[in-house]
Amino acid sequence: MNIQFQHPQAFWLLALIPLMLVLFLFYQSWKRIARKKIGDVHLVKELSKNHSATKTVLKFIFIAIAFACGCIGLANPRVPDKNSGEVRKGIDVVIALDVSNSMKATDIAPDRLSRAKQFISKFIDNLQDDRIGLVVFAGYGYAQMPLTFDYGSAKLYVAAADPSNISAQGTSIGDAFDKANMLFGKESERFKSIILITDGETHDENAMDKLKELVAKGVMVNTVGIGSPEGSTIKDSSGNIKTDASGQPVISKLNEQILQQIAQGTNGIYVHLQSSDAAVKQVMNQYLQIEKKALGDTSLYTYESYYTWLALPMLILLIAETFLPDRKKIKA
Repeated sequence: MNIQFQHPQAFWLLALIPLMLVLFLFYQSWKRIARKKIGDVHLVKELSKNHSATKTVLKFIFIAIAFACGCIGLANPRVPDKNSGEVRKGIDVVIALDVSNSMKATDIAPDRLSRAKQFISKFIDNLQDDRIGLVVFAGYGYAQMPLTFDYGSAKLYVAAADPSNISAQGTSIGDAFDKANMLFGKESERFKSIILITDGETHDENAMDKLKELVAKGVMVNTVGIGSPEGSTIKDSSGNIKTDASGQPVISKLNEQILQQIAQGTNGIYVHLQSSDAAVKQVMNQYLQIEKKALGDTSLYTYESYYTWLALPMLILLIAETFLPDRKKIKA
């Protein structure tokens, strides 16, 4: 049991116990001197024959132990409960999900975005004490969900992600990195990682500059490529096949090169998503090698306190001291 004390400074009060002992001994010495000054030794003994020195000492011991119990109780002994942020040692993962129009391509059934959501859902099912956040991006990145242990809500946010929710189209990986970095914050010492899920079809020159900032902060980026190198046609917002300026169908292809480059630059891995189960296993195996830590934010720690275990004996001792007479029983 990992017992902690919320207010350890309360232990300084225990230093008063030796002072209490000195005062008690001084008081007993003073009484002996006072009895001697009375003069008639036999008279003093007769007047105090019912007094019990043993019970007087016992009453003092009761008070001293009760005081010690009170000091320790004031320090509030406690242990982290099973749901405490201190017990839940894990890592922080932000999912950066591409929701650009190209993610509706059907070169992987039923379409790229649906398969990406399936991967994320199965990945969340494998988490235990890790926090997860969500960023969706197209032309810009949007922080959809802060880091949380609420895996049910995470699945709801992922299910709602859709290109129709974002007006600015494109694939701004750099802005997705920015928003993910914002979700991590600065206080937590837990290992930080981003899972970038995209077809990699981007002309974002800012992405590699943003990647350098993540590397400097020790963030690992694992990339998951969606789609095929051969590519597929995509549909516009009206449901028609998108064409270029010359009227030819636009073919959206998986750009594995940039995703491999991003992963290698942060000691991450690149996974080409074909089987969701296999892809999740690869990513989880990568995280098994990571040292897991508790949350640095102590406001998320919850504890079970044991001060009542000390308050109760303190109360019993004080009641016992009150009702314990300091006189001997007189035999009839």
